[in-house]
Amino acid sequence: MSELRETLIRQVKDGTLPGAVGLVARGADVEVVAVGSTDVEGTAPMTRDSIFRIASITKPIMAAALLTLVDEGRIGLDDPVAEWLPELARPMVVRTPASPVDDVVPAERPVTVEDLLSFRAGWGLPSDFTLPAAGALFAVQDHSRPFGDWPDPDTWLAQLARVPMLHQPGEAWLYGTSSALQGILAARVSGRSLPDFLEERIFEPLGMRDTAFEVPASKRHRFTSCYAPAEDGTLRLTDTPDGDYSRLPRFPSGGGGLVSTADDWLAFARMLLAGGQGLLTPTSVSRMTTNHLTAAQRESATLFLEGQGWGYGGQVDVTPVDPWNVPGRYGWVGGTGTTAHIVPLTGTITILLTQAGMTSPAATRVMRDFWRSTTGR
Repeated sequence: MSELRETLIRQVKDGTLPGAVGLVARGADVEVVAVGSTDVEGTAPMTRDSIFRIASITKPIMAAALLTLVDEGRIGLDDPVAEWLPELARPMVVRTPASPVDDVVPAERPVTVEDLLSFRAGWGLPSDFTLPAAGALFAVQDHSRPFGDWPDPDTWLAQLARVPMLHQPGEAWLYGTSSALQGILAARVSGRSLPDFLEERIFEPLGMRDTAFEVPASKRHRFTSCYAPAEDGTLRLTDTPDGDYSRLPRFPSGGGGLVSTADDWLAFARMLLAGGQGLLTPTSVSRMTTNHLTAAQRESATLFLEGQGWGYGGQVDVTPVDPWNVPGRYGWVGGTGTTAHIVPLTGTITILLTQAGMTSPAATRVMRDFWRSTTGR
């Protein structure tokens, strides 16, 4: 029995997870472990092709899709996004991060495409959730509601435009909002809905057949239930296969709205390791997987990044704090209990899909155990 299998079985036996799919690949050598069940009742065994809500490991896919428009010359990294998102043409910024939301000054320069890709647009979640501007953002970017209950993208964008930025454009790394904005930007530039755009640019070319914003009835027997850890240590059901993803959401979010499988994300990861595989230029892949943050920006984002860097759509490790932090390692985690990374130095891909959600921005024990068991492969 492999260390990976032992690690995942232990999490299922102690009740931490109903089930999981773990994958480790290096070239053609792929190990996939599926353990447990698709729900706590044990209705169906977990399989390699089980479908999961992947949450924020949507973000690297969204960044790559937006970069296809950069590679085509339809948008430039230095272009102001207001050309396509006029709602953001006159953003206001709180005078200091701790200032009230009505104590604002104008943005010193326009928000650019590169600001969105590097998460330095000025909107987003800080390490201190008590800041007044963070509270105003939470009211608009409400992740306690499913994306089907969010307003349509145009309405949501108009609401966001009334929320002051926490920082001037380019000044600080802030989490999350930029990926949602990337999705709206890609849709407007391409003239396609975001689901159609991602299907055309990423999913169909890579054969990602199970990656989408909804799960049709014909696939729901493979779709897992979703849970959140309860205070008493049990798992609380938050969504079922016939629930939130049974229809296209009103807000298809580039920040966390996709479902997928381990093999679909593997296809995406292999594209990155292959330098773009004709979908992206090697330059765009390099930009995605290179740290863009200063040391001060990394330090201010410690709650999320734990001292590491950020590329486009994902974390880039810059210092070996833990055994799995190989410099250049790229990827991210998802709030539904998912994680996916590539290690260009070794050509390694690691993917973990579970149904038990995170309770904070910090990586869970399950994720850390998974990374530890796959280090060096």
